[in-house]
Amino acid sequence: MSDPHIEQPTPEVEKPGGGAALPGASKGYGKLPTAPVPVDQTAAAHPDADPQPEWEPSTGAQPVDDTRLAPWALVAAIVALATSMFVGWGIPVAVIAVIAAIMSLRRPIENREVAIWALVLGLCATLFSAGWLLWAAMQLESLG
Repeated sequence: MSDPHIEQPTPEVEKPGGGAALPGASKGYGKLPTAPVPVDQTAAAHPDADPQPEWEPSTGAQPVDDTRLAPWALVAAIVALATSMFVGWGIPVAVIAVIAAIMSLRRPIENREVAIWALVLGLCATLFSAGWLLWAAMQLESLG
């Protein structure tokens, strides 16, 4: 094998003046397109922008839940009791009132008296509605 010999360029080849241009860049760029941007330029670019608020550490306090469930349970129990005086179809509302009253009794922010009234009236409405449904079932058996 022969030793490859690299010859010098011929005199027709011109050497470029100055430094080599960046590949893919037009003649006007002197830096890489991904060069870091100084922070001074970004602040000066938006002089009308509002200053960022200072960061404050959280105190760790959870938001307070002050929604009340006991009054809604009492309203549902009263509606269920009024309905159960005439028909037995008020039993779903009565069961919802009982569940809401039990849930409100377990919460420390609820009014216990209202929750107890809702529980008692909801249980009475459940019993009255169940009585109506039982009576209606016995009437259907006597007809058939």
